[in-house]
Amino acid sequence: MTDTEGIRPAQRPAAPACDAPDAHLVLDDGDGQAAHCALWWRGTPQLSGKRVGTIGQFDAPDAARGARMLRTACVELAARGCGFAVGPMDGSTWRNYRLVIERGTEPPFLLEPDTPAHLPACFARVGFSVIARYWSSMQNDLGPSDPRLVQVAQRAATAGIRIRPFDRQHAERDLCAMHALALEVFRDGFLFSPITQASFLERYARLVPLVREGLVLLAEQRGEVVAFLFALPDALESARGVPARTAILKSVATRRGRRYAGLAHVLAARAAATALELGYARAVHALMHETNGSRNWSARSGTVFRRYALLGRTL
Repeated sequence: MTDTEGIRPAQRPAAPACDAPDAHLVLDDGDGQAAHCALWWRGTPQLSGKRVGTIGQFDAPDAARGARMLRTACVELAARGCGFAVGPMDGSTWRNYRLVIERGTEPPFLLEPDTPAHLPACFARVGFSVIARYWSSMQNDLGPSDPRLVQVAQRAATAGIRIRPFDRQHAERDLCAMHALALEVFRDGFLFSPITQASFLERYARLVPLVREGLVLLAEQRGEVVAFLFALPDALESARGVPARTAILKSVATRRGRRYAGLAHVLAARAAATALELGYARAVHALMHETNGSRNWSARSGTVFRRYALLGRTL
């Protein structure tokens, strides 16, 4: 049997418009345990001057069938003009990506990739290697943090920066402001590609019903958003039937420049204090890139409990 035998294009599963792949492949050996993946080659980022094709929505019952699937996916992406393959990634870093490489003992949290233990071996068999590493850490003490943040907050207030909670009554306005700032702040990030305002709203609007007062914060200066932090409860705890005790610090963005230095940490400290007032006992610093500027702050206030990787190979 050849690697590609039994692998066929499949009807694309229903997905929000912003998540729709360019193709979907399925491998079915007739034993009821199908492998499948989705491919993106349009609108993907570039890496070292090469057009990137991404492999996402990937699952396989074992490493052997996973490797067969990935080989076929790489051939397809090369045929579409891609020079580098990245996975697992649903098209861009705005969507689901990364796989777990060190699981630890904590259960999965909301919006976290929860990949089977054999998936790294699937990629390794086809010549993929780690191109980026990430981690999540747990802050178990939500009480008062670094006293130096008081000075940072005072300096920000003197500069006319006002911190306020996300306004659910004007959610679209606030999300549009967050979208504009995110594009500005993350434009030089690893594998960055822009996201349309409509797609950004489509993704975050799904999370607005979970937002609790004071966990999503925006910092404004002269009416313009210069920083934001998006945090929300871990809804998976309630789904497991256990008491809700964890808040997730999902995203933080701060305009560049010395005048905004430390502002992200101020927002994180305020969100942690609010989480404590709301009855939460701990906070996840979620899915941080190994070069993230907040890693030092996270290392002081949290303990790493899970590690992830993004994999790639030349085509």
